[in-house]
Amino acid sequence: MQGYIIDIKTVKDEDLIVTILTSHKIYTLYRFYGKRHSIINIGYKIDFESEFNIKSSIARLKDTIHLGYPWIFNNHKLYHWQRFLKLLNTHFKDINEIDNFYFNILNDAVIKIEKQNIFRVLIEIYIKILQHEGRLHTEFTCLLCENKITHKISLIRGFVPTHPTCSYSKEFDLYKINKLFLDYSTLELDDQECEYLWNIILQGI
Repeated sequence: MQGYIIDIKTVKDEDLIVTILTSHKIYTLYRFYGKRHSIINIGYKIDFESEFNIKSSIARLKDTIHLGYPWIFNNHKLYHWQRFLKLLNTHFKDINEIDNFYFNILNDAVIKIEKQNIFRVLIEIYIKILQHEGRLHTEFTCLLCENKITHKISLIRGFVPTHPTCSYSKEFDLYKINKLFLDYSTLELDDQECEYLWNIILQGI
């Protein structure tokens, strides 16, 4: 089966506990001498097998094959990709079963990242996650004063809308955020605005 490594924890000296997001499940597996294997890295996509042993409480990760991306040696892109997958790991804490939506959007992202700005790709898939989970606030009502937002808008953690004067946050033109929320597109945003939104995502998915 295939999956994305979203977390790694060291056990003993060289063994690892590896968390992998697949199309239907999040696996937590034990890898003996995992530190010796360069393909065991957060953000990497692998083909693997899991093997259960009745003597152990955790299944073993085996037969791993690295399924690389064309941009894997671009340190800037890989670094931010890894940060995003770490956020996903926190988001899915204590969750084992998932639908294939998450695996599919990661598959789409690794294709887009090759030619597109990494922040733009991650912002767009984050919007899709919010929409999928019913957390995207497209009504544009301020969280703080509960009045309608009609011109300038600010976003706080979770891309929740507020008036700039209510949250003292960076303001955006409403039409830009409307385009982002409805079309999953960062086309109207400049690079600085995208970087600002990326920093909001880093507060937590």
